[in-house]
Amino acid sequence: MRVYLPSTIPALARVVAAGELGPAPLTGFAVTPALIEWYASGDTEELEYVALTEAARGSLRMLAADRADGVQAAARRVVIAAEVPDETVKTGAELEERARVRVLEPIPMRLVAAVHVDDADALPDVEAAIAALSAADGGDDDAQFVVDGAEDHELLWYATQEIPDLLS
Repeated sequence: MRVYLPSTIPALARVVAAGELGPAPLTGFAVTPALIEWYASGDTEELEYVALTEAARGSLRMLAADRADGVQAAARRVVIAAEVPDETVKTGAELEERARVRVLEPIPMRLVAAVHVDDADALPDVEAAIAALSAADGGDDDAQFVVDGAEDHELLWYATQEIPDLLS
């Protein structure tokens, strides 16, 4: 199963250094039965895009948490795409979001298929989204508009052999 896992540049560096994503359980996003049922008219590619977008939202939240902890990293959303065995993925109605899954085992780097990262052009909008996230969560429509503006930027696709270039 293809799973999209939210990350950041510093977190990606830690994953590479450790040789795996972990510890488990990991929260990711995938094409789940609930997502298929909810998005009945979509094909697989559209459904995967929904899961990728959900993971990008998770990455934005990770960036905001890092900022709250004083970590100053580039405001670039990062999503790690991995092909994991179906039996290591838990989906269910009790999970809050339709695409959300739990990966029950660490994911070795050999299962990582690609990394999706914001282009440098997205930095101002992602930075603004990070600053507006708390207000958006509180129901501020203007702040939500700013947060949604980060999604106007498509994440770029990088092969696994390009990860060292992303980290340098």
